[in-house]
Amino acid sequence: EFYARQGKIVKPLESPRDLQVAPEITQYGPLEGDFEKTAEVLLLVRPDYTVFDEIRRSKDFRIFTDMRLAGVGMIGVVHASDPVDAIQRFIGRVELGMIPHILDTVIFLKDGEVKEVYDLSLVVKVPTGMSSADLARPVIEIRDFETGELRYEIYTYGEENVIVPVEEVREYVDAVRRLASERILERIREFDPDAEVEVIPPNKAIVKVDRGIIPKILGRKGETITRIEKELGVSIDVEPRIPVLGEEVGYDVAESGRSITLLVHPSLKDSKLSVYADGEYLFTVIVGKGGKIKVSRRSPQGRKLISALSAGKEVKLFKEKTARTK
Repeated sequence: EFYARQGKIVKPLESPRDLQVAPEITQYGPLEGDFEKTAEVLLLVRPDYTVFDEIRRSKDFRIFTDMRLAGVGMIGVVHASDPVDAIQRFIGRVELGMIPHILDTVIFLKDGEVKEVYDLSLVVKVPTGMSSADLARPVIEIRDFETGELRYEIYTYGEENVIVPVEEVREYVDAVRRLASERILERIREFDPDAEVEVIPPNKAIVKVDRGIIPKILGRKGETITRIEKELGVSIDVEPRIPVLGEEVGYDVAESGRSITLLVHPSLKDSKLSVYADGEYLFTVIVGKGGKIKVSRRSPQGRKLISALSAGKEVKLFKEKTARTK
């Protein structure tokens, strides 16, 4: 009736026809026992809004979807214990990425009152609780309509579509981060009492220590850091706590199938170069024969470099300063 007073054409689609509406609003039921036939008639009538009361069977969900994608304003009624359950009933019946185009607002009514209002949108991002940019995917965000607070995320994980309560994930991630940080600090501070650690769930950490301590932590051929990683069950990147940039080095970039090659002057062979993106330390490399630095695309260093270059960040190379002796 609200829409009808605005001059809109409104057609209820219901079985049985029990909505209490004004006489000028025509109520439609299933023609010959089939809502699909009613929907075909309604598409000829071209109403501005259709109130579908109620959606239960798979065919009902398909009819609702077809009419919504045909440009009809749809108001559907679904019985569920909470609003997320109502959204979940669309999963499997329509493609996941289509859900925000079919449903944009969910109003949860309980005891005759509006309890919750959710807004749905589709974004491409790394799901909450994950860290690697490689894990970015299409994610349906379910937010509180009034506050904009993110409540749930829906995405494909493996072969399953999952609905994840964001608050629970954040609490879990924070607890894991605190516990992992304490364990890593306890171990690394045996080398450097002033060590700092940043935990990146699920199983990665960045440790910042005094530059002179780094060789000791890494050990011969990386044996010490490998042993610590196995002991703690996390992958650890070791970085200098206070970066020393040194002399900037010019370079060219060449890409091949599985690697990115940074080309510097051949005289820098065997030199240590630190790579930075917009002033942020990425990693340290040793220049190979002919001034070539090959970085595998699949390595952690390669992923960092590709991410920085793709984002348009300014990537610079610096040669570490060396102490002079008389």
